[in-house]
Amino acid sequence: MKFRITLIIFAGFFLLLAGINAEAARVKDLAQLHGVRNNQLLGYGLVSGLNGTGDDMKKSVFTLQAIYNMMTRQGITINPDNINDIKVKNVAAVMVTASLPPFAKSGSTLDIQVSSMGDSKSLAGGTLLMTPLVGPDGNVYAVAQGPLTLGAFSFGGKAAEVQKNHPTVGRIAGGAIIERSIPVTLGGDGTLQYQIRDADFTTASNMAESINNSFGPNTAFPDSPGTIKVTIPKAYKDKLIDFIAAVEVLDVNADTTAKVVVNERTGTIVMGKDIRLSTVAVSHGNLSLIIRDDYNVSQPNPLGEGETVVTPQTNISVIEEDGQLVLLDMEKGVSIGEIATALNAIGATPRDLIAIFQAIKASGSLYGELIIL
Repeated sequence: MKFRITLIIFAGFFLLLAGINAEAARVKDLAQLHGVRNNQLLGYGLVSGLNGTGDDMKKSVFTLQAIYNMMTRQGITINPDNINDIKVKNVAAVMVTASLPPFAKSGSTLDIQVSSMGDSKSLAGGTLLMTPLVGPDGNVYAVAQGPLTLGAFSFGGKAAEVQKNHPTVGRIAGGAIIERSIPVTLGGDGTLQYQIRDADFTTASNMAESINNSFGPNTAFPDSPGTIKVTIPKAYKDKLIDFIAAVEVLDVNADTTAKVVVNERTGTIVMGKDIRLSTVAVSHGNLSLIIRDDYNVSQPNPLGEGETVVTPQTNISVIEEDGQLVLLDMEKGVSIGEIATALNAIGATPRDLIAIFQAIKASGSLYGELIIL
């Protein structure tokens, strides 16, 4: 019952959107400048100070080796033949990840995520020891260190255990200091290139048109459905940042392909507002759904002035075993929202809806893309 009410609400929401034209979105929300992106960093380190929840040195050999290397660098002499004699329970090997944003300068800080690699039961209360973070090119771009924040715990004995959230992954806000920045060159050849996040011919054309209307003809050109080349005007040669800021706030009528996304494992159905159906009759189990398009024609008197008016009318009916009838009248087209509402009204389950949508798509009556997760 709860799912039926929720889906009816969603169907009503999409029905409302069906009567609204594509709304304008800003350029900065639809596209990004080529070369302006985050860069992934990765590091291997140790978390110490755990309360007996660290890695088992007999099973996690890499943790034992890392402890030996760290102690050697700190001037502590250990016979390599006796490395297996190291017995610690308060240390865990972890992988440290971070995202280096564009234009970040040396001395700035980054948030980092710390994830256990071995068989540690919990990282609660631990402190990450100094860990270099490297990029894909092998260079060190940041150094991480500090106490972890988990928001989780795990306690227990041999017979029982209590756990909240996920105790083997934590974060450190501002836990890494940037040591090297990545240079970003913009407008070096007098042009900029915008990459549309969801490539679409219509969106690319509309974006170029919006830029040309604001800065003059031939300023922007849609090189492909996913890229827009923009020539920097002479008035902005020395004010590149001002030009980019002015372009980013321009409104663009974005467009996307009509899609239906279904997930049979969770029973989730998400429908785009532009999804439409042609005339189709559906029977699923003890449910029967009929969609029929009718046209009401109004003609003027033989000697009167006026025009012939044709009004399309769509009738949707759903019949169950006892003859229950649900009827909807539409002035233009049929949306999946109305069908979902009609089927929900007589108790169709999520699995029923997903099967029906797949069958409608296979019949060629669904105008849009069906994505199954």
